[in-house]
Amino acid sequence: MRINDIVDILIIAYVLYRLILVIHKTRAEQLLKGLAVLIIITKLSEWLQLRTVNYILRNAMTVGVIALLIVFQPELRRGLESLGRSGFLGKNFFFFNEDEKDMSEVIGEICDAVQYLSRSKIGALIVIERETGLNEIIETGIAMDSKISSELLINTFIPNTPLHDGAVIIRGDRIMAAGCFLPLTDNQNLSSELGTRHRAGLGVTEISDAIAIIVSEETGIISLAQNGRLSRHLDPKTLKEVLSSILDVKENKKPVWRKWGNKHAD
Repeated sequence: MRINDIVDILIIAYVLYRLILVIHKTRAEQLLKGLAVLIIITKLSEWLQLRTVNYILRNAMTVGVIALLIVFQPELRRGLESLGRSGFLGKNFFFFNEDEKDMSEVIGEICDAVQYLSRSKIGALIVIERETGLNEIIETGIAMDSKISSELLINTFIPNTPLHDGAVIIRGDRIMAAGCFLPLTDNQNLSSELGTRHRAGLGVTEISDAIAIIVSEETGIISLAQNGRLSRHLDPKTLKEVLSSILDVKENKKPVWRKWGNKHAD
């Protein structure tokens, strides 16, 4: 066995591992199981010389390739976005003069606002954009492009105001838009006590690497969603520590994005 063969095997193993991670606990996982059963039945029909059955199955498999591209479109998109966020062709590959942002100040403003909203039991949904652009979601809301402040965030979510029901999208140190519509999660295993805000917060983290902060209107509970996972019952201090950990915040340094997330906690 040559060195090239070992490298070849390791690459294929890594690609298969990443594919498994992408489809794990999604609808695609069950579809792949069904596809595996179909392949086995096709081979059995060939060995048993069931010519008519084998002919039908082989033609179904040919058409199935096109069907798979349609059915697996969300998973394929998620996988390609994951590849794009891997750092090989990240933002810094294209943009060399990007201004550094003091994210510690941004996190402080967000946590101050969340603390007030939680104490007052005012529902809120704040989304922090990372590598994956959210322009399509920003366009569903009202453009703001305002420097972030806790007072502006609080005022945005005050009940019976035009923007309080939607999500706020934050890019860097600016509030890009408010009143935005987010895609709802496909996860069927969520607790029944979680409402539309939590499902929307989870939904946007399933299609991007964004972070969503949710404040429950009924209980004031603070939750954080990332990578399709939800952590609940956070206090403002813990939220600040978690956000600092995710964004790897250092004073006067540009943040380095880092994955973080716990399993569903109700």
